[in-house]
Amino acid sequence: MTDKLLHAFENHPEFSKTEKVRIDMLRRFGYYSTESNGHLSEYVPWYRKRPEEINDWIDLGSWINGETGGYLRVCTEGRNWFETDFPNWMKEPVREYKEENRGEEHASYILEALETGRVYRGHFNVVNNGIISNLPDYLIIEAPGYVDRNGISMPHVGELPLGCAAVCNASITVQHLAVEAAIHGDDYLLRQAMMMDPLVGAVCNPKEIWQLVDEMLVAQEQWLPQYQDAIVNAKKR
Repeated sequence: MTDKLLHAFENHPEFSKTEKVRIDMLRRFGYYSTESNGHLSEYVPWYRKRPEEINDWIDLGSWINGETGGYLRVCTEGRNWFETDFPNWMKEPVREYKEENRGEEHASYILEALETGRVYRGHFNVVNNGIISNLPDYLIIEAPGYVDRNGISMPHVGELPLGCAAVCNASITVQHLAVEAAIHGDDYLLRQAMMMDPLVGAVCNPKEIWQLVDEMLVAQEQWLPQYQDAIVNAKKR
């Protein structure tokens, strides 16, 4: 059905407006991205590089469709809502969870499969180890698999199409640099990670990226003790 998806999306009364980034990536790469419209726009350099064009690609009907800062807004509102409503929940009768009103929580089905042997098929985050053969082995991937008493079994996926693998590898490089930077407190690697980020590179030049890292290190000093020396120098600059 892949060759029919583009036409269907382009002519859908709702999705043609809310999924513009996903539709364009389908048009350019030939495959459908399961990432949301908004998040997908953050992983690639083409859709958020010019402020005046962002609204051409996102829909403000829902934060997940690409609203700038939408995730932060939703999390903040959710925290405030929880703090307000939690005392009210504690006054309500205790909820009963029975088989007939079971929810869709992924973990419960995994535990059921491990305990009973009833096979559960899902998508799991695991170390790659060759499952997707043209992505690094050390990578954490999400891929289809099965759970039973023996644990999680992951079929061999093989190679992603070359263009799709290239999109993934752009983010993998950023993440690898960032992890090494965090482990070792190496702000030089951190700056390289920021430079290699597709969206940062689409918007900022190298001097601006260096300044951006300085400002972020100083702003988040209390949570970044491993960068203490770098933060002292950043403050001087």
